[in-house]
Amino acid sequence: MTTPAPVFTATESPGPGRPRPREFDWPQITATAPVLAATMRRYLEQLSLSLRPASVQRTDTMLRGFAGYLAANHPDVTALVDVERRHIEGFKRYLPTRAGKGGALSPQTIRMTLGTLRCCFERVSEWGYPDAPTRVLIFNGDLPTPDAPLPKFLSDVDAGKLMRAAAADVDMTRRLIIEMLARTGLRVGELCALPADAVVRMSQRHWLRVPVGKLHNDRYVPLHPQLVELLDAHQADRTDDLDRLIVWKGRPLNRHQITRILKRVAKTAGIGHVHPHQLRHTLATQAINRGMSLEAVAAMLGHKTLRMTLVYARVADQTVADAYDRVSDQVDAIYTKPAGLTTTGTGSVAMAQLAVEYEQRMLGNGWCNRPSQLDCQFESICESCAYYSTNTSFEPVLRAQRDHAAQHGQHQRVDLFQMLLDRDRPDTL
Repeated sequence: MTTPAPVFTATESPGPGRPRPREFDWPQITATAPVLAATMRRYLEQLSLSLRPASVQRTDTMLRGFAGYLAANHPDVTALVDVERRHIEGFKRYLPTRAGKGGALSPQTIRMTLGTLRCCFERVSEWGYPDAPTRVLIFNGDLPTPDAPLPKFLSDVDAGKLMRAAAADVDMTRRLIIEMLARTGLRVGELCALPADAVVRMSQRHWLRVPVGKLHNDRYVPLHPQLVELLDAHQADRTDDLDRLIVWKGRPLNRHQITRILKRVAKTAGIGHVHPHQLRHTLATQAINRGMSLEAVAAMLGHKTLRMTLVYARVADQTVADAYDRVSDQVDAIYTKPAGLTTTGTGSVAMAQLAVEYEQRMLGNGWCNRPSQLDCQFESICESCAYYSTNTSFEPVLRAQRDHAAQHGQHQRVDLFQMLLDRDRPDTL
């Protein structure tokens, strides 16, 4: 059964440059559910004391969406304590019918909305609000599983084309903006907000001090000498007194200008559409591919945890290829025969069988087919067993095991295999 549409919406229509009208507003919600509205607004007031205004605004939008849904479809719910599980289930069915950017709400937005609601319910209960849910209403299973797409980055070829096009641009400010994004990994908002004194000199080199931003931490990013020259030239041409490191035509930079500048240079480079954040992804991928540690990449990008940086290790295709190449020889050894045995000429079938048996070691309930040149996580557990026995036919394998252990500095294994080789009982080596 389809959930009916809300019975009230904002009547003001948007005009050019004006924000989208609110679907639900607090005065309308208060008229139907006064206690619920008061609880949520009290909660929002507390959030405003610790979160950034943009974060509070997002939470406000999501709470109004839920409260408006209840007012429109369940007018009997006048307080948060009245909310039951069936109301949550109805809201879950309703969310995909709401309009978002470019169509219906995305699974990610739905997940964020339900997660925001759950956080609100849990906190008002923990804070002892009188109007709080009496039981858990939203569970992990209610939240859509998020996609984890790989960051979009430029290939080395396309990145080279972009940088050459930027270097050839007649406007030095456009070149400076592109190179700042590509060589520092700054977010667009961070680049726009850099103060005039952001460049400092420490330890015989220039650094860029990035102020407290999205993740509430500031950091220092090393500046390429070419960037220092471009910044000096930019400062020499300025006539304004704005407290900004980079200005565009006498005014502070904004993200829309940067997007247009990058679009123009990318078109000249012939690489299609490029988003500014792709340059951040590109720098991180290039750095990891060329051996920069995850810790250093995290410090450069301003990540709070390595978990944020690990996503770039997933896209570092050359790193993956190099790691694969390092183990490919060992993988190949699983499928190949010992070098000294051949299967050509007369008796090839018998020789092939001998090659297989040469690599086998009999165990208590079967055979171990691990080639002697490969490591074993259990090391020599079989050979050290009291029930293990061998004979002269296994001498080549035992010698290979001993030599392999010696090459890897595994002295206990060396002693074990040498003991087996030195045994003088008639039925053993």
